[in-house]
Amino acid sequence: MARQIIESPPEVPEGLAALGSPAASRLLDWGRQQSAEGLADVFGYHAVQAGWPGYDALAENRITHRWRAGLEFDRAGSDADLVFDSRAWPWLAESLDLVVLPHALERSADPHVCLREVERVLIPEGQVLIIGLNPWSLWGRALGRESASLAWPCRPIAPYRLRDWLHLLGFEVRVQRFMGWTPAWRSETWMQRWAWMEGWGRRWWPALGGAYLMLATKRVVGAHLRLDLGRHALPSRARLATPVAPLQAPRSDQPGA
Repeated sequence: MARQIIESPPEVPEGLAALGSPAASRLLDWGRQQSAEGLADVFGYHAVQAGWPGYDALAENRITHRWRAGLEFDRAGSDADLVFDSRAWPWLAESLDLVVLPHALERSADPHVCLREVERVLIPEGQVLIIGLNPWSLWGRALGRESASLAWPCRPIAPYRLRDWLHLLGFEVRVQRFMGWTPAWRSETWMQRWAWMEGWGRRWWPALGGAYLMLATKRVVGAHLRLDLGRHALPSRARLATPVAPLQAPRSDQPGA
């Protein structure tokens, strides 16, 4: 009889624990499902999950070399393959094919610098998957009140603002999805009673979901050879006039003048 392997659920980060167990468990299940669907067909050689190393968002991905990294706000643990600062990534430029940021930007010391580092280390046509909380949602407001006293408070980033940041860095957002329209009740019974808001929110208020996912591709504008333009000869540097010092007449007091 084959032994059944039971995986323990990942530990919820301290910043997300303020949502309560029912909402946090729904967020975990949704993020795991969306990551599996969105990253299953992403190929390449190197992939990195930055932040929340206990949560394996690359489980269904087929890239050979994968790392789960802990950032400055994560607790030290054995699940992380390496630890670094979100503002200084230890990879050369254009060396990664895929980057996953599960609730990393909203807890980073400087999310702008972190996103610029992601753009630097990704290859052209590389992809980044971001999971974050919506500050304009019921979940985002509840989290902002509860996590203000933490050492690393969670500062949710609005989806439209994150899209602007990605656009300025040359990313194209290909997928955007939302979840979580019920209040962040700490009771499972109340979460089930208000489950009717999920259908209404998904149809009428999609941008007010508690959490969102974005999958973006790094686009690099290439040079194009235009054959319709005529050729123009450029003057050679050797033919350009060179200033020469004027010749002086010999002085009369010199011999042979």
